[in-house]
Amino acid sequence: MRVLASVDAGKPREEVAKTFSVSVPTIKRWLKRRRESGDVEPKPIPGRPARKGTMLQRWLPKQLEANHDLTLEEHREAFEEELGEAVSTSTVGRAIARLPGGGWPIKKSPR
Repeated sequence: MRVLASVDAGKPREEVAKTFSVSVPTIKRWLKRRRESGDVEPKPIPGRPARKGTMLQRWLPKQLEANHDLTLEEHREAFEEELGEAVSTSTVGRAIARLPGGGWPIKKSPR
């Protein structure tokens, strides 16, 4: 908003870009978005909401408390067994890393 206010005040776009550390094309995009929609909020990402990710985020904290010593593969299998949804071990690992507090120690399968 301060970037657009500076442009509206008559400052050159190049100067505003340097002051606020944004590119001139970004300023142009924001001006166009404001002109077309009335605000500069980004458009929502199209597509349906992530169903499995939401289920996994709700399920994981209790699962980790009860079974903190399982591997990612074992957590994945438990999720699929309990909720009937298949996810990858990578998805489980990313979901654990996103938990509040930086996630849990992640135990990988022995090779």
